[in-house]
Amino acid sequence: MPRAKSGRIKADQAVSTVRRNRTDLIMSEAKNAGLVGGPKDAVIRGRVSTALVKAAKKRAGVRTDTELLEVALSNLALADDFGDKFLKRKGTVDPDLDLEL
Repeated sequence: MPRAKSGRIKADQAVSTVRRNRTDLIMSEAKNAGLVGGPKDAVIRGRVSTALVKAAKKRAGVRTDTELLEVALSNLALADDFGDKFLKRKGTVDPDLDLEL
């Protein structure tokens, strides 16, 4: 069974790498949008469960509370609104339009 365990470890590492890359991409886009990288002049305080913070840090691949907040807020600020735009288009396509290829 060592092979199965080794495969699982490699899969876990791959997932971790993908998550970290996603976090890096979010932060890069946030920096390009001028949302991070400048002076840190806002303070946010709140109480949440330790389990939530631990799980979120693990998923995002970050270590500090500040990094976690920046990733989470950047993710919200940069969220794709495709779904909302798509739903607003409902009924706007001519039903007689031929969509066959």
